[in-house]
Amino acid sequence: MTDSKIGGEASILEERRRKLEQLRTDNKAYINNFFPTEHALELHALHGHLSKEDLETAKIHNLALAGRIVLKRVMGNASFITIRDGSGDIQIYVSKNNIDVDLYKNFKTWDLGDIIGTTGNLFKTKTEELTLEAHSIILITKALRPMPEKHKGLADIETRYRQRYIDLMSNPDSKEIFVKRSNIVASVRQTMIEDGFLEVETPMMHSIPGGAVAKPFVTHHNALDRELFLRIAPELHLKRLLVGGFEKVFEINRSFRNEGLSTRHNPEFTMLEFYAAFATFGGTISLTTNLIQSASKAIGNGDHIEWDGDQIDLSSFVTKTLSELVLAENTALGRQDLSNLEKLRAHAASIKLSFKDSWGPGKLLLEIFEKTVESKLIQPTFVTEYPVEVSPLSRRNDEDPSIADRFELFVGGKEIANGFCELNDPDDQAERFKEQVQAKADGDDEAMGYDEDYVAALEHGMPPAVGVGVGIDRLVMMLTNQSSIRDVILFPQLKS
Repeated sequence: MTDSKIGGEASILEERRRKLEQLRTDNKAYINNFFPTEHALELHALHGHLSKEDLETAKIHNLALAGRIVLKRVMGNASFITIRDGSGDIQIYVSKNNIDVDLYKNFKTWDLGDIIGTTGNLFKTKTEELTLEAHSIILITKALRPMPEKHKGLADIETRYRQRYIDLMSNPDSKEIFVKRSNIVASVRQTMIEDGFLEVETPMMHSIPGGAVAKPFVTHHNALDRELFLRIAPELHLKRLLVGGFEKVFEINRSFRNEGLSTRHNPEFTMLEFYAAFATFGGTISLTTNLIQSASKAIGNGDHIEWDGDQIDLSSFVTKTLSELVLAENTALGRQDLSNLEKLRAHAASIKLSFKDSWGPGKLLLEIFEKTVESKLIQPTFVTEYPVEVSPLSRRNDEDPSIADRFELFVGGKEIANGFCELNDPDDQAERFKEQVQAKADGDDEAMGYDEDYVAALEHGMPPAVGVGVGIDRLVMMLTNQSSIRDVILFPQLKS
């Protein structure tokens, strides 16, 4: 920021503070007795189609509106301003013929960003713009700091993310994204409830990090004098509810992973997780498809959307195995090589994929998939048959115990959902937890701990079930065509 700009802002702040002090003296600062009866968008929807003459005949009078001044054209005896309320913008006509002369004189000193209230009658100007003719006007809140310049301020990405309130007050497009986000979440919730799921809440602080392969945030509970971990996933608690007798549960939850920042990752994020006892693998894929298609329709999208430059057809979801996708993109490998550790290591080296000696063939196969295939899955694709080695909570396939009954959904080259038939064999689960403990001892910070109570829960008997996690932030990114996760999170985490 230049010295001249800093000096200019300081001067504006000083001048506006003088105006505020006069308001305090007159006992007119921070008014709290004006209550709007209308909103801008509703007025446009109800009366915007009427002609100038029809609007005069309709006599729509005595309306009360409140909002922030975002545009001001001051003239001698009459002025036009545009105010922005929670729904949108509307023009206000202010004339000293309709309000007190001294009040009009004071009004001319009001600033962009000030929040005002006004009452009056609706009409249309010669240019057919819907306008409120003010018969009274009041300054409700004095804005001490100026709104950003119409173009320069909104182009400042740092300001948009760090001071989201400025972004929202200045940028209707940004505000619309978060309105759509709310509608997407509402649609997701409605889909789950209509399918018979019960919404529940589970703890956000865990004694053992689990439910996903990720590095947790660590905190300390003083009264208990114990270490706790912020939730990386609600999975193990939700599946405890299946043991307890609930058959279909879901949670739209906040989870935390101590990962780096990127356009796809924020350490605090939102997920949908749902679990259904006695559900089929194929049926759950269909439910996930329906959930996404319904959310898209809820914000007015058609079957075809654009995301980050890619044209995506949401009317068609395909299913392919991880192995067939890897073989299609890595022609140097044969099917017999996919379980051969040395062959996979050699191929990983040839494509400049670094790996650890502790990785088995399943982990190597997944890493090769992520490097060579994932980014190319543009159209909605359910990828199935993941190695058990990288699926510590998934049920083994009955016909091939080396793979898990698991799927991941990719759209636009990005993972949107992860689901699998749940492992309900307590002995198998205990062994996999032990493998995770060993992996952690070998230096894997993302490996899970051994959750003794969860194994005990499985020993009471959990029905066969399918569970799915859907990344809400990425879903919103996709459906609103945003390339950065920071554009769909109101207050994203940023570097200092």
